[in-house]
Order: sequence, then structure tokens, then C-alpha cells
Amino acid sequence: MLKIYNTLSRKKEEFVPLTPGHVGMYVCGPTVYGDAHLGHARPAITFDLVFRYLMHKGYKVRYVRNITDVGHLEHDADEGEDKIAKKARLEQLEPMEVAQYFTNRFHEAMQQLNVLPPSIEPHASGHILEQEALVEEILKNGFAYESNGSIYFDVEKFHKSHHYGRLSGRNLDDVINASRELDGVGEKHNQVDFALWKKAQPEHIMRWPSPWSEGFPGWHCECTAMSRKYLGRHFDIHGGGMDLIFPHHECEIAQAVASQGDDSVKYWMHNNMITINGQKMGKSLGNFITLAQFFSGDHEKLEQAYSPMTIRFFILQAHYRSTVDFSNAALQASKRGLDRLMEALAALERIQPQQSGAIGKEMADELAQKCYDALDDDFNSPIVISHLFDACHTINQLIDGKQTISPEGLERLKEVFHTFTFDLLGLRNEAEGGNAGREESFGKAIDLLLEIRAKAKASKDWETSDRIRNELTELGFEVKDTKDGATWKLNR
Repeated sequence: MLKIYNTLSRKKEEFVPLTPGHVGMYVCGPTVYGDAHLGHARPAITFDLVFRYLMHKGYKVRYVRNITDVGHLEHDADEGEDKIAKKARLEQLEPMEVAQYFTNRFHEAMQQLNVLPPSIEPHASGHILEQEALVEEILKNGFAYESNGSIYFDVEKFHKSHHYGRLSGRNLDDVINASRELDGVGEKHNQVDFALWKKAQPEHIMRWPSPWSEGFPGWHCECTAMSRKYLGRHFDIHGGGMDLIFPHHECEIAQAVASQGDDSVKYWMHNNMITINGQKMGKSLGNFITLAQFFSGDHEKLEQAYSPMTIRFFILQAHYRSTVDFSNAALQASKRGLDRLMEALAALERIQPQQSGAIGKEMADELAQKCYDALDDDFNSPIVISHLFDACHTINQLIDGKQTISPEGLERLKEVFHTFTFDLLGLRNEAEGGNAGREESFGKAIDLLLEIRAKAKASKDWETSDRIRNELTELGFEVKDTKDGATWKLNR
């Protein structure tokens, strides 16, 4: 039984999809005005795990992740420049040229992190009509007003009949009362009101015609309009970073209820932040490190380059709802942990099973059940990793000849390790990434040397036998003779 922590109810709930066998999931994607950084990697990897596991459990999943290429103004506010338009002005480019370039860069980074592409990836600029239709519905139902060609959501009026602040837990009565003195100042009735449509100023490049003015949609509209288009008026999961709970997701809930009369989302999921020295990592704060810089090591805060799988493993080692603080020491520890896991997987291919092996299929079945239990408990990836590490100890005992395993047990252990390491955690062996079969060929070469050594021992050619063993030891290999033949492992 899968349980998911629902931000709306603040508790874990049994996952029961609205339509049996099908899951609709919407996740807020990037605003494409700069390179993706570590903070973008976390929701991408978190919801990639969710996507993988739901499909593994047999659900047909429609996963929608948007690209924000218009309407996201500076500081997530209703004033200031559009983030993409500002970048275009500074670089003397077309806004869509900026959006396309950084969308391509985002896709390249996701591919390196082994993040599966979503089922649908809609762009905000391609769904202006749907956003205008949403605004018209909200106006028709009396929860919005026009002011100088812009349309604003009337938070106070909505709050009287529906609770605005359910997701974030904020009590907005005091905020609304405190903002009354600002009535009539500027375009808004209250400072808490948010833009559904903004009239474009003469200098604003990105603009579309509407019944109210030439302008552009408010940032919050796009997700409500696009999730509705591709997942319907009611769907299962809406995800994103914890920093989106307020105001973005709170506004999405208000827009859905104001337009259709009820909530659209059953389960709200939010990953916690990546921090650096205890502060949220983000572009607006200027303290971010891009994924490209992690991969190259080209940043003053980095002691070395870190591979995409090291970054992925680093993120999965923490539960998605816990904070992760960046440090070189933590990333280096993640690299060692990842290496240990990959070495265990390689060692599985070298183990020789025995019909009377002490370890049978039951041990691997128990490992699988423990890992499934962890994922069913709100996608607890660090517990899965800890169970796999426990199994690494058993694999080392098998390599050292201290334990034996049956053929059925070995095949099942391989299957379980591959399922959780590669299929569900989404890791891959980077040693094989640039040269397919390299590790396998490497292992076969060592096995060939040990076979030659065994023949030398059989013919009592002790000089050759000792020389092979001694030189392999100097190279860092540990060779052990057992009653079933020689075993080896590489000590790093």
C-alpha cells in the first residue's frame, strides 16, 4: 500500500487514484532564463522517482511538467520585468530565443541526470488562449476584477466563501485587514490580490491580444490552465518545490475553486530545498551553482568535478521532504557510496553459485520487500539505499568465500539489485557510459589472468603463480584462494 505525504492535509495518506489503474501528475517545471542549478535537479529527480515507481507498480501515468517561458516576473511578484524578457534585453536576443536556448540546456542536464522525459511538456506561451479562458471563468463567477486593463484575483472576496491559505497554513485575515489602508492605491483593491492578466506597458516585448488589453497572463494562471487541459478538472498529484507552496500553489488552488467550484488536485507533494550554508540555493539570491559547473568542477566553491550520477545519488540519499545542505564533503561521501554500490553490482557478475549454497532466493526476496516497503512509505529512497548497502556486505562475503549462494538466489539477487538501483532509483554505471562493456571486459581480463595462474599452480609453476598474484596485489587487487577457486576484488 503506497502512502504519500499530502501537504494539504499535512499527513501521509493512502494513495488511491481517481481512476483505477491511471495516474495524472503535474509538476512545476523551470522558468527558462538561465542554466539549471542544483535546486532544479532536486524536484526533477524527486518526481522522476515518483514517475518510475508508479509505472513500476503498474499504473498508466500521464506526467505533465511545464516550461515557463512568459509571465514570471521578477521576485515572483506582479510588478517588474518578465525574467525572460529581461534576459533577452540584456543579451539583445528575442525572448523566445532565450527560452529555447535554456530549454535545450535544461533537457541536456536532465538527460545527463538520467531523468525520464515527461509524457507532455507544455509551454506557457503556447497556451495563452487556455489561460484567457480561465480568467474569463473566474471573472464570470465574481472572484476577479478589471483595473486599467489588468485583471486581478479578489482574494478577500474568495476568502469569505472559501479558505485562502489552506495549503500554506497562513492566516490571511490579518494581512487583508492590514492592507485595507492601501485600497485605491495602485491597481489592486488589496495588496494580497494577484494578477490573472497584466496589461503590457509600451516597453514590454511579450504581449498577446485579450478582451481586456494587449498583455500577458499572470504567472499562476499557466499551471491551472495547462493541468486542466491535459489532466482534466480533477487529477491525482501536483508536485513542485516547497518554495512554490506560497504564493504559487496557493493561488493555483484559489483559481481552480473560483473557476470550477471545487479543488482539482487530490495529493499535493513538495520536495524540500537544497541549501548552501543554510540558505536556499536560487538564482534570485545569486548563490547557485549550475549543473554544468558541477559536472565540470568550474566554480570557486567546488573542490572537484562531480558526475551526474554522483549528483543524483546525493539527492536520493536524503528523503525528498528533508533539507539537503550542499558541501564538498557530502558530495565526496556520495561518490564513495555510489562507487560501493556499483562495485557490488560488478561483483555480482563474478560470483560463482553453488547448488548447495547457504543463501537462497529467500534472502533476495526479503531485500526486495524491505525496499518496496520503503518506497511505499512516501518514496523513502534513503532507506532503500541503506538496505542495498546492507546487501553489499553479503556480496563482499560471497566474493571473499565466507558465504555461498545458490544459482536461484544469485539470479534473484541480481534482479533485485538491478530493479532498485537502475530501474527505480534511476542510477546508471557511468564507467560503462562512455565505453559500453568496458567494465565487463576489465573483469574478464582479470578472470583470464587468474585462470592462467590456476593452471600454473596445477602444474606446480609456483614462480608464475606467485608473480601473477603479487603484481595484481601491487595494482590494488585483493586475490583470495578458496576451495572453489580464486576470487578477486579491487580495493580503492
